[in-house]
Amino acid sequence: MKARSISSAAEFQAYCEELRAKGQTLGLVPTMGALHEGHMALVREAAQHATLVVVTIFVNPTQFGPNEDFQRYPRDLAGDFRKCEAAGASVIFTPNVEDMYLPGDATRVQVSGLTEHLCGPFRPGHFDGVATVVTKLLALAGRCVAIFGRKDYQQLKVIERLVLDLHLPVRVVGHPIVREVDGLALSSRNAYLSSEERVRALAIPKALSLAVAEHRAGQRHSGVLRERVVAAFTEAELRVEYVSFVHPETLVPYADEAELPQVCVLAIAVFSGKTRLIDNVVLGLDAPPIVPGARG
Repeated sequence: MKARSISSAAEFQAYCEELRAKGQTLGLVPTMGALHEGHMALVREAAQHATLVVVTIFVNPTQFGPNEDFQRYPRDLAGDFRKCEAAGASVIFTPNVEDMYLPGDATRVQVSGLTEHLCGPFRPGHFDGVATVVTKLLALAGRCVAIFGRKDYQQLKVIERLVLDLHLPVRVVGHPIVREVDGLALSSRNAYLSSEERVRALAIPKALSLAVAEHRAGQRHSGVLRERVVAAFTEAELRVEYVSFVHPETLVPYADEAELPQVCVLAIAVFSGKTRLIDNVVLGLDAPPIVPGARG
């Protein structure tokens, strides 16, 4: 199915209003492009909640720090269009920076508390950029169901909070992490990995699976579990930025001395070579990223 392409913010907003006036419901999938099967899963999920699926593709400059990868972030607009259409998207919105950040732009959306831990301290201003651009996209789209992947668990919680606090007419749906057969979470940044770095990155799903198994077996000491996860990363020559056990809603970390509850989130950020990778698992709810006995 040929998707309608829109690049003007005003045209996009008017078109969404027109669709709703005709009785259509909208499923929104915000992305930064370089789409993979994980994004296509979001498109298919959106189709379960709405009659029309809208994908936005915008590499948002305000969520990148001065030393991050904005300029080299992978871009493949033609390929993205083909994938979106194959997955069933009806509309693809590709605004430019000048349309999203108008001359004299002076507004940022900041979500407090949820951004103080995990990626927050390591990426100053990142979540302000995320919250701002998502608010803009939701304001343009209007009433809709918005689908976000759970791979960036912190981002999902930030978006849920801002939608609630700002009374936006949006229902947020978090989609489970989509993984390769060997357990590595799909990410546009995986394209940066050399073959050797890709192999080393497999320590991520292995370590998360180890934590799931030990937590299920009754190991609840935060420090012990954290040490084992860090040791697995160190052995694979991954540089650890953080390994944290946090409350699933507040994202407040549990101290190393704490006994973990039945349900909590293990969130990690590591570097394989120069590529920063994040992942998480909800202990007590999620299956292990690697099925026991599987090769990988």
